[in-house]
Amino acid sequence: MKKTGLDATDIRILSAVQRHGQLSKTRLAEIVSLSPTPCWARLDRLKAAGYIRHYRAEIALERIVDFTRVIVTVSLIHHRRADFDRFESHIAGIDEITDCVATGGGMDYIMTVYVRSVAAFEALMAGLLDAELGIDRYMTYFTTRSVKHTPPDLAKLAALPAARTPTDAP
Repeated sequence: MKKTGLDATDIRILSAVQRHGQLSKTRLAEIVSLSPTPCWARLDRLKAAGYIRHYRAEIALERIVDFTRVIVTVSLIHHRRADFDRFESHIAGIDEITDCVATGGGMDYIMTVYVRSVAAFEALMAGLLDAELGIDRYMTYFTTRSVKHTPPDLAKLAALPAARTPTDAP
């Protein structure tokens, strides 16, 4: 099922912005093969409709400061809505936790944590446990290097599945 009413040109514009960030009117138009004025009008429409949340720069953090990145999986003791809400509300206020996703299956959350040292991570986790958020168990994974970090391919995700032909039928 198609989620939006976006056409192929809208997807090209969003893909270009996702990959390159803010672009000049001329450069964006070149990338998406559209003249500048209609391209910019479409971009304004996409912004107004809420398809673009933010523009951000990707900073080479390792060139600025030594840090430790830790992936943490968390399982809560109870699985009531109030337990999830309490945990999520608390996590939202911790700057060192840069990403937290709720999951199904064995663990309830997967978090990405950036800290200056292992000691700082230990202090952060002690604070989470002391806050009595209902954490049953957690596992930590200290990262050694980033192998791949890219946004999803919007064009592939938005593409319609190929139509089945009679020869594809079982």
